[in-house]
Amino acid sequence: MKKNFIIYLCFLAYLIVPAQEKVQTKVQDSIKTNFSLQEAIEFALVNNRNSQNATHDIEAAKQQKWETIAIGLPQLNGKIEYKNYVKYPIPGNQTAGDSFINFIFPKQSLTPSVTLSQLIFDGSYIVGLQSAKVFLDISKNAKAKTDQEITKGVTSAYSNVLLTEESIKLIHKNIKSIEDNLHESKAMLENGFAEEEDIEQLQITLNNLNNNLESLERIHNISLKMLRLTLGFIDDVNLTLTEDLQTLITQTKEQPTAFNDFSVFNNIDYKIAENETTSKKLLYKLEQAKLLPSISSFLSANYIGNSHDFTFFDKDQTWLSTALFGVSIDIPIFSSFASTAKRKRAKIEWLKSQNKLIDTEEQIQINYQTIQSDLDLAINTLDNKKRNLKLAERIENKNNIKYKEGIASSFELRQAQMQLYSSQQEYLQAMVDVINKKAELNALQN
Repeated sequence: MKKNFIIYLCFLAYLIVPAQEKVQTKVQDSIKTNFSLQEAIEFALVNNRNSQNATHDIEAAKQQKWETIAIGLPQLNGKIEYKNYVKYPIPGNQTAGDSFINFIFPKQSLTPSVTLSQLIFDGSYIVGLQSAKVFLDISKNAKAKTDQEITKGVTSAYSNVLLTEESIKLIHKNIKSIEDNLHESKAMLENGFAEEEDIEQLQITLNNLNNNLESLERIHNISLKMLRLTLGFIDDVNLTLTEDLQTLITQTKEQPTAFNDFSVFNNIDYKIAENETTSKKLLYKLEQAKLLPSISSFLSANYIGNSHDFTFFDKDQTWLSTALFGVSIDIPIFSSFASTAKRKRAKIEWLKSQNKLIDTEEQIQINYQTIQSDLDLAINTLDNKKRNLKLAERIENKNNIKYKEGIASSFELRQAQMQLYSSQQEYLQAMVDVINKKAELNALQN
């Protein structure tokens, strides 16, 4: 029987393990790993942990707003107070009557009560309601700012991965070309048509390319990790980027490099500075509101039970009931001018925030013009680097032909190759600069 039971467990495990593997594979397959740039941005805005925390902050601000509102709504509280006198006057040993002593000094007492309170007027509460709304706006603007930074971060990380991938492809192509030259030069050396220095020059170039390739592969891995982190991935999933640099450049050039409807007031940095000014103003109003009296009312009912022994759950226990209604008025009179100093300080901070808002408006205008100019310059630089690359390719190709024909030296060939490799990297970097500058311009507009 025991043997049959073990066989049954083994058979069950055989069925369950493949099923679990299928489920895990299905879950992994369901995770999106192929991204265009726009898809990567949209994915990060949902899954990036900074974006998620900013969303949580908005929800927390909504709850805090309700907390503030609830202060002015009716409050109902219950209370149960139990007392047990360790030392108390013993009846019969006092000058007063025993019944009076029993009532005034019972050994045990239980007092359940319920109190209903209502705030009638408080200037601070009114300012608090306004502050709660502003705090919610601050959280929403902080979320927008976070999403803006995430968009720029994804664009930068995405283009950096493409940059390293394109660079690696070019280096592989260059290595193949150098290896072919090296093979031909060795054959020419054996036939007496080349010198040993030619082989050494080519070998130096090949060694440098191999070293650059190793460095780029390391940078590529780091760039992928940064992109995964920005997208919100935890595991090292295999990402596939469905767009290349040329596609992104084409999309960028199709978009306008200037916005006719640009408005500083739509800029998120201006909105954040405006939130700060409003907050400082409310703090000033709060200090002013503290000069006003606060009025509240309350309704309370309770039962009092006294007993020498714990008989509060007995049916014959005697209870005394009371109920009362009251109004409380808190009037500030004199604080040794502390409240005056607080009001003045709050007003100073408000005035400072107004100056900061003006500076922010001017700075955004300057940033917009600067980035717009930088984008135009980056596009012109890209066009220039593209022309330089074509010239460098032609020069390298001519020197390669001359070298094979014995007209050009290996040193001249190496100079042409170095110029080509430099032009290739400059062209790729110019493409990335255009993409990132466009992202910065979009961020200012939105």
